Amino acid sequence: MSDKPSLLEQLCLDKGMRMTEQRRVIARVLSDSDDHPDVEELYRRSVIIDNRISIATIYRTVRMFEEAGILERHDFRDGRSRYETITEEHHDHLIDVNSGKVLEFHNDEIEVLQRKIAEDLGYRLVDHRMELYAVPIKNKQ
Repeated sequence: MSDKPSLLEQLCLDKGMRMTEQRRVIARVLSDSDDHPDVEELYRRSVIIDNRISIATIYRTVRMFEEAGILERHDFRDGRSRYETITEEHHDHLIDVNSGKVLEFHNDEIEVLQRKIAEDLGYRLVDHRMELYAVPIKNKQ
């Protein structure tokens, strides 16, 4: 592992969290993920780096990261909680219901429309989460 802290490790350090070697491994695995892994997948990836990490340690660590506001949990209707590092850049998700693949996207038109809908109903939008569930178009694959 590199000596330079991963994004998630740095967020933990910035919050004054004590970083054990196992927490560092888990933070690194999460930071290096380009998908939204669940606990089982985090465990599989983490034990490759440190085979002393238990599944219970993964559960405790993701809960701690989530409570610290540096990890976001998603429930994409597949019965598994999946995780991603919280970032400043807002994005939404499209979930392929056949494969479970999660695609991140940002669309300025949708963002404007959501604010307008809230305003039309007499509200100021302060946060939102959009999840689109879809199946691939056969001839577009």
